Amino acid sequence: MGPIFRVSLRQLASRKRLLLIFILALLPIGLAALVSLTINGEEASNRSFINGLLDALLISGILPIVIMVLATATFGNELEDRTLSYLVLKPVARWRIVLPKLLAPITIGGPLLVASGIGATILGASGIGVSLLTLDNDVRAVVAVGVALLVGVITYAAIFTWTGLITTRALAFGLVYVFLWEGLLSSFLDGIRYLSVRGYMLAVMHGLDDSSFATLEGRVIEFPAAIGGTIAVTVVFFLLSVRRLRRMDVP
Repeated sequence: MGPIFRVSLRQLASRKRLLLIFILALLPIGLAALVSLTINGEEASNRSFINGLLDALLISGILPIVIMVLATATFGNELEDRTLSYLVLKPVARWRIVLPKLLAPITIGGPLLVASGIGATILGASGIGVSLLTLDNDVRAVVAVGVALLVGVITYAAIFTWTGLITTRALAFGLVYVFLWEGLLSSFLDGIRYLSVRGYMLAVMHGLDDSSFATLEGRVIEFPAAIGGTIAVTVVFFLLSVRRLRRMDVP
């Protein structure tokens, strides 16, 4: 699995792609820093804005788009270059091919996205020039955001890795899914939140720190349901990718 993982990292880690991800990851931090400067001393207003920033910008937009671009390309590049046949012809279990392909977008996009959310949370919770470590609640908020974003990265990676195997229009499919299902429908239909990665992330944030993210109360699912849904979705789409790789006709 090691060689496949390293090759996948090299395929995904192009200079332009990394630059774009870095710029997108800086947006929430930059906005949070601006708000911390302009709303200095108004902690409630600051927290409320940062909560909205995390949900509307990072969780609903930047994170799924970044992981979609990376994960759909893990197999999409192989299919486009007609090099996937070299992998599947080897006597290697299909899951040993899918797993490193799944880990590659998580490795590249995960740290930057988690750091983006943590940076925005630190600025929003403590303000510029205030030590985060002196405030126990702020540490809890940072942990909650970091775990929630990691949950989203892993789950989206599993979904979009499978998407890259089943269609050559994976990006178009992914955009419709992100903005229609995750963005629009999950905001207004309560039942869809049980089948929404965004819903899982918000529930994890609220479940780990219900005081800092009290504004989410009433519009998130139960914490155990979010954890169970995350595990179920990740495992199901990983198995679907393995099954697809076994049955597809590789050119």
